[in-house]
Amino acid sequence: MIDERDIEKIKKIIADRKDAHSNLLSKGSNVYKSFLDLEKNAYGEGTLSKMNKELIALGISVVINCESCMEWHLKEALDAGAAENQVLEAIEVGIEMGGGPATVSSRFALKVLEYYTKAKE
Repeated sequence: MIDERDIEKIKKIIADRKDAHSNLLSKGSNVYKSFLDLEKNAYGEGTLSKMNKELIALGISVVINCESCMEWHLKEALDAGAAENQVLEAIEVGIEMGGGPATVSSRFALKVLEYYTKAKE
């Protein structure tokens, strides 16, 4: 399912995000710093666990077709302890909420899941 082009695309998304993060911080972007604070507060442990919040964000990412968001929130969900079947269910909820177009988005999310699960092997 995942091929070398997919792997390169995922790696580029990760590299581009890291570059933009460093660039925005080095330029002293207060808006970006505020966004990072918002992110920290939104995904911190609360009534919902970080893992559950990341799974929610993954489903939303599928609906809005944000590939960078899918990669980020899927990785964060796995890092927070989500099992592969939990990630799949979050992707499925995104499909249900987004209808046919979300089935197209979900293809990328499934490739990211494969990318990270193969990395553990």
